[in-house]
Amino acid sequence: MWESPITCPNQLIEPGWIDYNGHLNMAFYNVLFDRGVDHVYDMIGIGADHVRTQNGSCFTMEVHVNYLNELTLDDPVRVTFQLIDFDNKRLHFFQTMENVATGDIAATSEQLALHVDMSSRRSAPFPDPSIEKIAALQAAHTRLPKPDQLGRVIGIRRKPD
Repeated sequence: MWESPITCPNQLIEPGWIDYNGHLNMAFYNVLFDRGVDHVYDMIGIGADHVRTQNGSCFTMEVHVNYLNELTLDDPVRVTFQLIDFDNKRLHFFQTMENVATGDIAATSEQLALHVDMSSRRSAPFPDPSIEKIAALQAAHTRLPKPDQLGRVIGIRRKPD
């Protein structure tokens, strides 16, 4: 049932996203990743309709982005989504952003998200139909290799003299 990993719709780098260095500003990598997340959330029943009809949503708790290759104006990009782990309230996932024209990996994003009851603004379990879809997605993605950037810790790596 589930594609491994899920391929989100292609996107183009927009003019207003280019910074004074002539490349995609770091903030807009997150916009592109977020659009990919929205695509997957809609697929598993916790997206925009879920907010309107069930008063639930997902909030990002933590994000680690690795910027690997520059993107410039009009570059076509593709984001993929791999579910790493989940429980009844949280999702741990990894996304990869590829420059479709060159095949280069432009960036990766590892995220932890929390399901929230929008009335109380507190964590809440995913609805049962969504948990079933998330479990099926996890079963499909368990067979995928773990991404190289998964679990990175920020810091300065010193090389021995």
